[in-house]
Amino acid sequence: MAKAKKTVTVTQTGSPIRRPKDQRATLVGLGLNKMHRTRVLEDTPSVRGMIDKVRHLVRVEEAD
Repeated sequence: MAKAKKTVTVTQTGSPIRRPKDQRATLVGLGLNKMHRTRVLEDTPSVRGMIDKVRHLVRVEEAD
């Protein structure tokens, strides 16, 4: 039986307008480019690093 992978739910709450290009690109990399868009992503160190970079623009919910 395969081990279930942990996931996080990320919702964009802030606008990328007047933000640096790297923060906009990070949002696009997470699949978030419009307000209130939500994505369920695998909980990996690279995803966590991206979330940390734009933590002021997103809301994160831990999956059980």
